[in-house]
Amino acid sequence: MKLEIRKLDKSEPVPFDLLYLADPSKEAVNDYLNRGTCYIGLSNDKIIGVYVLLPTRPFTIELVNLAVDEAFHNKGLGRKLIDHAITVARDGNYQVLEVGTGNAGIGQMALYQKCGFSIVHVDFDFFRKHYDEPIFENGIECRHMIRLSMDL
Repeated sequence: MKLEIRKLDKSEPVPFDLLYLADPSKEAVNDYLNRGTCYIGLSNDKIIGVYVLLPTRPFTIELVNLAVDEAFHNKGLGRKLIDHAITVARDGNYQVLEVGTGNAGIGQMALYQKCGFSIVHVDFDFFRKHYDEPIFENGIECRHMIRLSMDL
């Protein structure tokens, strides 16, 4: 499947439906959008994927809110978005690309590791501390933030 990936223009509507697939917190999503750069993946002029790159520290950038429309899962689009984010980070002269995902996101953890990320830290009870409602994925409560990193 052909996927065009580009920056979201400030005049375009934000694909909140996709962003909330990756993070149900409206407050967090708005914070990421205000501090980062949003990229969209389009197929036939329809937005089917999204991610945000968020500078966090000198020479370090984080990939947040990576999501693919559920109708397009398991077609390699998540990997294409991650590969694009890696290229953008390298082109921006960043040295480290980070990502965080929930402990229940088994598929996400596998995908990030297949793309070259390594687990570097666990932020225990992150989701219980920062989210009002419990989050469940794959029948597992999402409690801990698994932090992964890649040297660029």
